[in-house]
Amino acid sequence: MRNGHLAKASVASLLGLAFLLSGCQPMTTASDVVPVTPAAPESTTLRVAAYNVSLYADSKDAVRQRLAGGKDLAAQRVAAVIQRQRPDLLLLNEFDYDAEGRLADVFANEYLGVGQFGEAAIRYPYRYFAPVNTGEPSGMDLNGDGRIGGPGRLHGEDAFGFGLHPGQYGMVVFSKYPIDTAGVRSFQTLPWAQLPNARRPKNPSTGAWWHNDAVWPRLRLSSKSHWDVPVLTPLGTVHFLVSHPTPPVFDGPENRNGLRNADELTLWRHYLDGGDAPWLCDDQGRCGGLPADAAFVLAGDLNNDPMDGDGERQAVRDLIAHSRMAASEPPESEGAVAAVARYPRQNPPRQGRAAWATGDFGPQRGTLRLDFVLPSRAFQVIDRGVFWPAPGQKGAEWIDASDHHLVWLDLKAAVRQP
Repeated sequence: MRNGHLAKASVASLLGLAFLLSGCQPMTTASDVVPVTPAAPESTTLRVAAYNVSLYADSKDAVRQRLAGGKDLAAQRVAAVIQRQRPDLLLLNEFDYDAEGRLADVFANEYLGVGQFGEAAIRYPYRYFAPVNTGEPSGMDLNGDGRIGGPGRLHGEDAFGFGLHPGQYGMVVFSKYPIDTAGVRSFQTLPWAQLPNARRPKNPSTGAWWHNDAVWPRLRLSSKSHWDVPVLTPLGTVHFLVSHPTPPVFDGPENRNGLRNADELTLWRHYLDGGDAPWLCDDQGRCGGLPADAAFVLAGDLNNDPMDGDGERQAVRDLIAHSRMAASEPPESEGAVAAVARYPRQNPPRQGRAAWATGDFGPQRGTLRLDFVLPSRAFQVIDRGVFWPAPGQKGAEWIDASDHHLVWLDLKAAVRQP
């Protein structure tokens, strides 16, 4: 495995599985966990959530140093939101990665493990934390300025994913249930050029490829990474498909970030198509898509609103409409409706429903639906929401810790048709 981490846990028993997980050690050997898919009790529910928490910094280890001691107000507020919603399975985006897992330890122990603002502490015995492409030097001129690397932003734009140090804007999975570490698949290094019908950017002023033939085959598709994290839940093995595609902005008329965002979403569609797919090989050397009988939940800050914003919107629409996805109304919040009222002249005007937004991005872009939790047809959605209280409601003072808000679904096993 590629340096993923598991949180410290004692001997645990769940679904007839017993095993010992060591504290935050690199996952360099196969796990002893044997994945099973037991019959799910009809009354069992699983709460799954995704939250972009903005716990990143421009220098390595700065977030951990800031959070040390448990007194950081923004992290306390993030923890309070999680404690209020109490998901069983949780993805955090924009959470800086470090190889030792120290930031994840600090956040789990000094924030989630301590009651915040009257909420009860919450503990996650299992964790997956692994490298991402942000800040990883590519050794190539990716922004077209004729230079490779350099200080500050110039280095970030020539990294495999924009970032000022390796691991910036990373992600982590927290789980109340065991993770089948041997079954994890990551697609951090998959070349963009291998994606069928890849959207290769062009320089519109010259008609030439933005990335020349020497660079294009070496580019990675994922701006952070794409992970399939199998979790052994009371509803059976759930493949938690998580990612954080690049924002479709911060580029030029070549739209290289917008096209990359769309293809990062398209990668998931191919993965859900299943089959042999010999081009679709993970970092562990295993090829092919997700098996047709696998239950999954796809989650993350996808940086693409199906109705509004700057993204190639058809890409996220096609993902949501995939035949393996469960039909479900988007989560809503009262806070999103209240936020839209602050931008009566949003230009262009919003097309999507105000209540569906998951973040407030200021007067330039307004509110957008960028954060998703999308379950497979193996599940029935019994409740949903976005933690975005309206002004004056409980927790409204917590949400300024991030410009995104926690999205959650309550799931139970779908009734199988005879």
